[in-house]
Amino acid sequence: MAILDEAFAGIARLVAHAEKNLANARELFESHLNAVFTQKGDGWVEKTLGDVSSDFGRGKSKHRPRNAPALYGGPYPFIQTGNVRNCEHLIYGFSQTYSEKGLAQSKLWPKGTICITIAANIAETGILNFDACFPDSIIGIVVDDQQTTNGFVEYLLQSVKARIQSKGKGSAQDNINLATFENEHFFFPSLECQHRIVSSLDALALETQRLETLYQQKLYALAELKQSILQQAFAGELTTNPDKVLAEAGL
Repeated sequence: MAILDEAFAGIARLVAHAEKNLANARELFESHLNAVFTQKGDGWVEKTLGDVSSDFGRGKSKHRPRNAPALYGGPYPFIQTGNVRNCEHLIYGFSQTYSEKGLAQSKLWPKGTICITIAANIAETGILNFDACFPDSIIGIVVDDQQTTNGFVEYLLQSVKARIQSKGKGSAQDNINLATFENEHFFFPSLECQHRIVSSLDALALETQRLETLYQQKLYALAELKQSILQQAFAGELTTNPDKVLAEAGL
């Protein structure tokens, strides 16, 4: 049916446009993020993560088996790599909790700790929004607030994410551990400059998220419209001009 082909062609054009805009929004943020940390200015000092941390190490989960029921069901949040991967800068959610026995064989990290995944989902980052435990597949960083902020370090780690992830491909996977990050050197400006950078990146990240939500909603609406048109066609009710169908749908 010609009218159906025209309608689907119009939807395909709109889908391609929305997907391109979605990709552009993400690329714009990543490009700006990388520029901030590669085009460093005067007074930036080279340091390691250990240099700017009051606590820096892997999480703990000593008990075997790790899924022993007695370890869970208490008041202490327990996060895993998936919780870090699925967060947007801040980690708000958790799916499990430790009991007193679980806590005894682990470690409770304070709110504000930066988490870095080193297994399953390599180099994903997030900042704890609550005190929590996590296993040794996650590195924790509690920053020295006299030198840096957790927001600045988390953005800094985002900027090297692709490079760190490349080390986890193929035979190099064993190199992704605490030493990978201990041996990395980064540049830090003054605290005042760090605050300005974080404020700017926060604003850009918020706008990027707004645009991503907008384009995701448009893609969802287009998928729904395509299904609706298909149903109308099967029912013999598709008699409207395709362009008018799209216009009436606000697309």
